[in-house]
Amino acid sequence: MMCTKCRRREAVYLRPYSGEILCRSCFKRSIEMKVRDTISRHKLLSRNDSILIAVSGGKDSLTLLKTLWRIESRIPGVSLAALTIDEGATERYRVEGLKLSRKICEDLKIPHYVVSFKEYIGYTLKELWSRTREKGLELLPCSYCGVLRRRIMNTFAKDHGFTKIATGHNLDDEVQTFIMNIMRGDYSKLFRFGASMEVISGFIPRIKPLRYIPEMEIAFYAFLEGFKLYEAECPYVRLSMRDEIRFMLNEFERKYPGVKFSIMSVMDKLSKQLSSLNKTYFKSCISCGEPTSRDKCRVCEIMDLIKT
Repeated sequence: MMCTKCRRREAVYLRPYSGEILCRSCFKRSIEMKVRDTISRHKLLSRNDSILIAVSGGKDSLTLLKTLWRIESRIPGVSLAALTIDEGATERYRVEGLKLSRKICEDLKIPHYVVSFKEYIGYTLKELWSRTREKGLELLPCSYCGVLRRRIMNTFAKDHGFTKIATGHNLDDEVQTFIMNIMRGDYSKLFRFGASMEVISGFIPRIKPLRYIPEMEIAFYAFLEGFKLYEAECPYVRLSMRDEIRFMLNEFERKYPGVKFSIMSVMDKLSKQLSSLNKTYFKSCISCGEPTSRDKCRVCEIMDLIKT
């Protein structure tokens, strides 16, 4: 079957939500154009930006790294560096992720930094989970891993003069998080969705260039790029609510192609209508002084729990 885009090459990928059947070249070009369009439409990059890319070694972060590397030369003065956060796991998941991150950064000649939970927090993720269980706390690793990662990224970026932090969140990630916040009744987070975070004192703006690309398409792009991806997954992922929501949304997408894009459309409209709250909702943590939407930031609350 021939590609419906170029009508010259054999098709290798079917997009159920659009009906397109694409060849390798047209598929890869469509992904890269989507990233460029997202950056342009949402004004994610500016002249002389210094971008810190969060790189785990997985398909999303490697795709983000490669596409931004290709786009970088088109914007004067933009520079890239990568940051990998080691939560201290000795499992194959993290060991392989570190190795792959290091390899692609070497190949692309992008500076690569590696920092650890131990260095910034004083504990590995496994040690944190062990301490919470010893204290009888019902806290799963996923409930604080992301919080601590964001704090480490923000602190590192501020200390090293970066102007933006780029993360590999894809369409599936964003929709899953949105549904999770609704199910938890967390109204305060519903206005924080967007391809970029508005400038808030104390926060380095975060951008999400892959936000409108389905996870399946990123996986296929990574395959076509020849990225050596590891099969191991985070040992804690199956414990989370996110895993169940992922399964539910994938079932809906299979039955009703395009439903994730429909949810994303609602998210964008809500984010635009409520964006003014971003500037007034944040204040300084009474403990560490970092910006937060509550009196004491979530990082300090977590550290208080495990130390008491």
